Amino acid sequence: MSNVGVVVPAYRPDTTRLTTYLSALQETLSPAALRVELDDPRPQTVAALRACSVPVDVATSDERRGKGAAITAGFESLAPRVDVLAFADADGSTPAASLADVVRPVTEGRVGLAVGSRRHPDADIVSHQTLARRRLGDGFAWLARRFLDVPLYDYQCGAKALSVESWAAVREHLYEPGFAWDIELIAVAGALDCRVAEVPVTWEDHPESTVSTVDTTVRLGVALLRSRHRARSLRHDRLHALLERSRDTGPSLVERLGVDAVDD
Repeated sequence: MSNVGVVVPAYRPDTTRLTTYLSALQETLSPAALRVELDDPRPQTVAALRACSVPVDVATSDERRGKGAAITAGFESLAPRVDVLAFADADGSTPAASLADVVRPVTEGRVGLAVGSRRHPDADIVSHQTLARRRLGDGFAWLARRFLDVPLYDYQCGAKALSVESWAAVREHLYEPGFAWDIELIAVAGALDCRVAEVPVTWEDHPESTVSTVDTTVRLGVALLRSRHRARSLRHDRLHALLERSRDTGPSLVERLGVDAVDD
């Protein structure tokens, strides 16, 4: 593959699973850079990553920044060195071969943003979520398709890739520090006329995920409204542009970065 940088955001990960996944990513994608962004890490996790058999950059934060903030920090670090940026969740739910499938249309120059999809008709689900998680996820995806201008089957799968040119365009418009970052990324990319492709993946659920199902779904619903508003503002929708001027959105994620992440 071309010059690819991969970021893996992690909060209290299963160390054995993470190091195994990093090895698979290295073997399958041969990335120019592989970086783990650790929030509030245990000392043994940092030690295990330092002893990992594959070359990996490790960045730590004493606080839990959130998935979106961690990925943003990683992308900002890798962007000057690579042509394509990608991320994958630390639990390895998306196998390395599937992440390679997600990266490919970006490296080939066919799209600016590729979105991995568990809900695509051609996706291969090895292990399902609980019924409650599936119902909440399906309901959110249904709602997101109707609120956003980028119609997809899945917005939240932990595997995405984009060109550094696309990152340069969207980076200053991203505000969501947590799991809603994915939604905002897609909404903003669509508003800026970035070509978006949905790529079916193989996917295996890991029930020990740190995501709180109901609480996260409520937060995602609120973030969906904010992301729709920001995307419509970027498209110069008169009403949303007026609302944007009347409210203080605060600094973007890239404006807030700089002191939280420490390279080890």
